[in-house]
Amino acid sequence: MILIFTGNGKGKTTAAIGQAVRAIGNGKKVLMIQFIKGPWISGEDKFFKKGKIVKTGKGFVGILGDKLPFSVHKKAAAKGLELAKKAIQSKKWDLIILDEINNAVHLKLIKAVDVLKIIKKLSEKTDLILTGRDAPKSFIKIADITTEMKEIKHIFQKNKRSMKKGIEY
Repeated sequence: MILIFTGNGKGKTTAAIGQAVRAIGNGKKVLMIQFIKGPWISGEDKFFKKGKIVKTGKGFVGILGDKLPFSVHKKAAAKGLELAKKAIQSKKWDLIILDEINNAVHLKLIKAVDVLKIIKKLSEKTDLILTGRDAPKSFIKIADITTEMKEIKHIFQKNKRSMKKGIEY
């Protein structure tokens, strides 16, 4: 099954982690590959003991103080995509979460067509979750479930930094 959590509202990664909790609780093996999200330690890193999180991102691209060259982000996303390909081909995981992959495509760090090639190799045994804003229509077309999170109000609208530990990361 392929699930997509997209939209401009908060909760896409949180929904994916909720699915991971459900899967792990049922004895499944879960891998989360985080595109975009960078080298910092987040709450999910500390929680995920029975699953595995791999951060391939170098941080938010061009926002929140990011000064890295675009090429660094692009190389990191390519590394994440290669890792996703290997994980899917290994058939070792029951659930694979490609966190912020929609953003990586939207920002042109990787191509949707390359992601689709990898998804085509998905076995019946493995479920896949794609998160991030701006999910490509080609992803939505092949998904079994797509949920859009819609922002109604967010503290960022007041130009406040709300990177609150335990809520945002």
